[in-house]
Amino acid sequence: MTTSTVEDYPPLLSLAVHEFRTPASVVGGYLRMLVRDPELTDRQRKMIEEAEKSCARLVAIVAELSDIGKLDSGAIAIARQPLDLFALTAEVAELVQEGKDREVHLVVRGPESGAPIVGDVTRLRHALDAIFRAILREKAGPATVVAERRVVRNGGSSAAVIVVAEENSVVAAYEAPAGVFDEKRGGLGLALPLARRVIKGHGGDLWSAAEPDALARGSIILRVPMTETNR
Repeated sequence: MTTSTVEDYPPLLSLAVHEFRTPASVVGGYLRMLVRDPELTDRQRKMIEEAEKSCARLVAIVAELSDIGKLDSGAIAIARQPLDLFALTAEVAELVQEGKDREVHLVVRGPESGAPIVGDVTRLRHALDAIFRAILREKAGPATVVAERRVVRNGGSSAAVIVVAEENSVVAAYEAPAGVFDEKRGGLGLALPLARRVIKGHGGDLWSAAEPDALARGSIILRVPMTETNR
């Protein structure tokens, strides 16, 4: 009897991505063609549009699964270019719409710049977006969620820290013992598992408060080491 090994994982994931991507893309293409039929009733068009959205979501999840497999296997590398993580945080937060219909607002605080790192701008954008949406989407509202930027120095090294939590919980979340980052949240596809890998790929860490449960669920803290220029 044969058993699966760690070495089986990358090719199995690659095969799964291929087998899902092809039919999902075909179905999506036919739905986009069908929705343009002038003889459709409004009800039929609405149903097809919803089906097309769901199919597009499946394609996006398959793409995320592909990225996870490639990052885990080393098939793709994290890009390396100079950027300021604090400035990027503000740029991403400005575009996040999650929760606004429930009066849940995202506010960025702390230094506007001063967190130079060398990293992948595109992947970090997606990671930050996923982290923000993970917290915002679970707030019933009205509420204010803060993304607080901090510089932490330890001996000869410096790190950029971003604490994401409800306004009155930021300090408690940061000072609480580090707990396991909960990436199993519905409605976000594989964005959080991918975000964890991206942060790790930059030499960083991602965690939530260990306790109590409400604080643990409602907070995400990330830390990324900064380059020598900020010491």
